[in-house]
Amino acid sequence: MTKRSVTHASFTIERTYDMPPARVFSGFANPEAKRRWLIGGEGWQVEAYEPAFAARAFERSRFRFQGGPLIANDTVYLEILPEQRLVFAYTMTIDGATMSSSLVTVQFEQAGKGTRLVFTEQGAYVDGFDDVAGREQGTRELLEALEKELKSHAPA
Repeated sequence: MTKRSVTHASFTIERTYDMPPARVFSGFANPEAKRRWLIGGEGWQVEAYEPAFAARAFERSRFRFQGGPLIANDTVYLEILPEQRLVFAYTMTIDGATMSSSLVTVQFEQAGKGTRLVFTEQGAYVDGFDDVAGREQGTRELLEALEKELKSHAPA
């Protein structure tokens, strides 16, 4: 029998981007941009990506890192307030085994000519996948990738 465990934890990351909230928000709303910064990084193989950016919509992605095990991310958007706030829940699995289930709030606030983004994740990390510090670090790297995406694909 598999030993079962659960670790409940939360973390908050605050970042400032030197572009307006509409631009930062677009990185979450635009499916092509989101694919590039969220799951399409170097070494990642995307097997499926089904974007659905709408309240009560389900978004699904399946990917591997350097030929490793299949990772799945299933997200439902609970609230979308354009350029203000996102609330979504997601579950991650690896080869079908649940790693975590989380509730995330992303706030977009005007900060001078830029945007203050506040990302808060509250999660249940299960059955040995309880490295919350690793999840937080991974999220920091993703928010850095978001900034690179927004700068490299600036609107005309």
